[in-house]
Amino acid sequence: MAASEVLTVGELAQRVPVAGVAGRRVLLGIAGPPGAGKSTLAQRLCAALGESAVVAPMDGYHLRNAVLRERGALERKGEPDTFDVAGFVADLRALRETPVGTAVAWPLFDRAIDEPTEGGVVVRDEQVVVIEGNYLLLTEDEAPGWSGVRELLDACWYLDAPREVITTRLVDRHVLGGRTPGAARSKVTDSDLRNADLVARGRTRADRVLTAAGAGYLLG
Repeated sequence: MAASEVLTVGELAQRVPVAGVAGRRVLLGIAGPPGAGKSTLAQRLCAALGESAVVAPMDGYHLRNAVLRERGALERKGEPDTFDVAGFVADLRALRETPVGTAVAWPLFDRAIDEPTEGGVVVRDEQVVVIEGNYLLLTEDEAPGWSGVRELLDACWYLDAPREVITTRLVDRHVLGGRTPGAARSKVTDSDLRNADLVARGRTRADRVLTAAGAGYLLG
């Protein structure tokens, strides 16, 4: 297959490693910079896979705003140390080790209140769980605690996007979240793009590298 070939979501779904150990869920990671479209890809993949798949985002492991405020880290929200990485790794292990048919609760992130919600989704009968988040491919040197993630994933894909695209998307996201345009641009420049540079170090560690191309995805 040519490296420049654009695949449909259905064709990508056929490449999800669904043949895991009998009775065990398969965990597929989708990493990439903030604003790359990871949530959209994860949802589209699960739709193509049907009832056998579910999305379990990393964002539910944001530390609560009160905790970040106490630590003086609220303005850095979204950086690696502003997540409950130990809880994330523990719940990933539970997803991997708990047999299909047994429930595992997974938190989600509610952008309307800017806080996580406990047990936002319950994984039970699904055989494939798509884990999407920025920091799935980080090493221990890059961010303490995150290296335990990759070993729990059966595969991890990286979704790339041009810097100008993610910049525009992130500014718009922060404005919708209530920031002024100026504050939104500062947040993107001072924090989000620095996070994107950190995330990009893991690109070469991914099993596949994708870039959105129209309705499909370019396989790099």
